[in-house]
Amino acid sequence: MIILEERSKVIIAVIVCTRKELKRDNGMIIRYDDNAAVVIDQEGNPKGTRIFGVIARELRQLNFTKIVSLAPEVL
Repeated sequence: MIILEERSKVIIAVIVCTRKELKRDNGMIIRYDDNAAVVIDQEGNPKGTRIFGVIARELRQLNFTKIVSLAPEVL
């Protein structure tokens, strides 16, 4: 009997919303109900095809436009 152990892999993800407050330049404070992340590949494209929930507008400035286009609402 041979038992193969796989080593753990490093997964790259982008945090799209956090429970901690995010303060914008205009003074608005944003806080979400839970934490969420999107798993991405080496090129920065999401591995999934659907994103549920609201994401932050700052992702567009960080060049994650594919994630922004998949999200139902951008706050």
